[in-house]
Amino acid sequence: MKEILAFIEAKKQKFAQLPLLGFMQDKNIDPRKRLAWSPCAAPFIMGFGELNKYVFRDLTSSDPIQLLINQHTEEDDHHWLWFLSDIDKLGFDYSLRFSDSMKFLWSEATKTPRWVVHQLFRYALESDPLQKLVIIEVLEATGNVVFTNTAQVAQELQVITGNKYLYFGGFHLAVETGHATGTNDIENFLQTIEMNDIQHQAALQLAEKVFELITELVNALFAYVTTYDDQQAFMQPSTIDNAVIAA
Repeated sequence: MKEILAFIEAKKQKFAQLPLLGFMQDKNIDPRKRLAWSPCAAPFIMGFGELNKYVFRDLTSSDPIQLLINQHTEEDDHHWLWFLSDIDKLGFDYSLRFSDSMKFLWSEATKTPRWVVHQLFRYALESDPLQKLVIIEVLEATGNVVFTNTAQVAQELQVITGNKYLYFGGFHLAVETGHATGTNDIENFLQTIEMNDIQHQAALQLAEKVFELITELVNALFAYVTTYDDQQAFMQPSTIDNAVIAA
């Protein structure tokens, strides 16, 4: 596992150079605008809770790695509640008809976040506990990068608004350590995991695939926040083709 962790760390450093991260670091941009990608991320964030609760978790297993994963999911399966709280505080909690909110959540703007979480479901369902752990390690590494940046923006906003931001602020970052949670000695535990050649190669390929997915997600969020007026994109969902309905 040592080589897999080193691979993830190297990929993490490259991931940290993505445009969205630089965008969030630009203090010439209004801090609320720097988090205006958040409505677009909703399908991924909401799906991430279910990924932990229903796919990563396996309460029937006695495998030591799966038991660690189960503990980790207890931490990660409810962060969407913090997200909804912050959406309100950020001023993105617009009043919409139910049909309009559905059209936004299943629009072209949110296509990539939906697809990414679906792919993660697929990878996790096809994985044994060791492979699940590799997926989680990549998600934790990328999450640590993203939330290190959002926490800085949230701190700026807290000074301006007086609001404390749970999902985007330091509260969330404190549990996004870059590794799976579940034991106080997680880094040493990970280092002791041994893999045969087949497992090692499969883990490398899986880690690469998950990095590609999360990179695609983050790039889609950057495209959203820099292409659309955030209010117009959220409040004017795509129209339904009446001809299709009639057919």
